[in-house]
Amino acid sequence: MGAHSDNEAKCKTTSEATTGDPPTRALALTDATVLADWLRAQLAPPLMATIPIAPDPPTARIAAVLALLYPRDGVPYLLFTRRSSRLRAHRGEISFPGGSHEASDISLAATALREAREEIDLAGDRVEMLGSLPPLFTVVSNFWVTPVVGWLAGGLPPLTPNPDEVEEIIEAPVAALADPAIFHTETWVRGGTAREVHFYDYGTYRIWGLTGHILSTLLALLPPEHLAGVSDR
Repeated sequence: MGAHSDNEAKCKTTSEATTGDPPTRALALTDATVLADWLRAQLAPPLMATIPIAPDPPTARIAAVLALLYPRDGVPYLLFTRRSSRLRAHRGEISFPGGSHEASDISLAATALREAREEIDLAGDRVEMLGSLPPLFTVVSNFWVTPVVGWLAGGLPPLTPNPDEVEEIIEAPVAALADPAIFHTETWVRGGTAREVHFYDYGTYRIWGLTGHILSTLLALLPPEHLAGVSDR
């Protein structure tokens, strides 16, 4: 394409990102800033202030995880970890950074950021909290988990995984995760109750369980494939 066409494309992208018009899914999956702006408007307000936390059921342990969005060459990515084989529970599984709420945490967002610092040495002051997703109860481990969505506008800094907790840091483009070909569900029955389990087979990694459910909820917030009166660019 010539210089004139390139400039036209850049102007269109900038206009869509700043006028408040809904972006197409194709644009959101190729422009991390556009996607972050869209999610900021779709998500519940960030849980930054001290609030009463009422797990359901009341006996559940409270936890939070961080779904971290960031640009790589302008394209939106999400960060996952592969849990260490040294752990007693869920070893080797793919997860978002996160863990149990502690009394010193002023909020669930603080819980997620503290755990991310402990697991992968991520500095919390770099992260903008875009908002939160609905909490989920994990039957097996008895956790009431709130996912918070963070945004690293400057891209992912060098990270150091804690070998006691993290075997590997996994970077995945959101577009690849949103490919229907890698997704399927299964119905599992536990204690007489049927539950839908979400699976994403991204490359050699299988994302499932709580993490799969959170990912599915987040991807459901993407802009629709086609918007009335708007064509793909």
